[in-house]
This record gives sequence, C-alpha cells and structure tokens, in this order.
Amino acid sequence: DIGDIVRGRDLYGGSKKEKEKREDLEKNLKTIFKEIHSGLSKNGAEARYQDGSGDFFQLREDWWTANRETVWKAITCDDDNKLSKASYFRATCSDSDGKYQYQTQNQCRCTQSSGANADKVPTYFDYVPQYLR
Repeated sequence: DIGDIVRGRDLYGGSKKEKEKREDLEKNLKTIFKEIHSGLSKNGAEARYQDGSGDFFQLREDWWTANRETVWKAITCDDDNKLSKASYFRATCSDSDGKYQYQTQNQCRCTQSSGANADKVPTYFDYVPQYLR
C-alpha cells in the first residue's frame, strides 16, 4: 500500500530484486523528506520532526495524513477511463438518507453530488494494519 511505503511501514519483502527496489525507494523517500525537513522553520516544526535516525517517521506520517486524499485522487484520476467501472471491494458510500451503504462505482469514489460522502475517496483503509488487509 502506498501509504505504508510513504510512512516507512511497508511489510512486504518480496523477491531479492523487489527488495533491492524497495531499498532504493526508501533511500529516495528519506532524501525527499530530508529536503522537506530542511525547509521547516516555523513554530518549532523542524525540532518536532527531528528523529535523529534520518528516517523522519513523524514527518512522513503527518505528510501522509495531510495528503492522502490528494494522492488517492491522483491515482484514480483516470484520464484514459480505465477505471470507469471500478469499484472498491467494500461498501464505503451511503445514500442520501444514510440508511444504506453501497460500493463505489466511479473511479473508486462515491458518486453523490452533495453530502458527507460526495466525491469521497475511501482513504481510511491504510489505518488497518497491513498484515490484516
């Protein structure tokens, strides 16, 4: 899951080749979050995110929390319409009365035009521990 990868929590080991790719990805993420960290200077934010290990786990967690919905929308933007009939495997949307739930039908998003779940992407799934998914 991309959220686990960004936050440095991915449990998937994979083959030797995959493991090497993951190590490269993790190295790149550390570099990116190091740059983000160096740009922080307001309200003690730089000190809050300094963890001494260079992993910046708290910064990565907070970045993911702030950007998860935008990342999901980018992944499912579907300019070539390949996700037009895609649905999320669990009922995540509710009708206007809030009595019934249904699966997403359009780009893995709820299709309501208004209400709490309007154009909402199911981003809560990364709260479930990876080994339970």
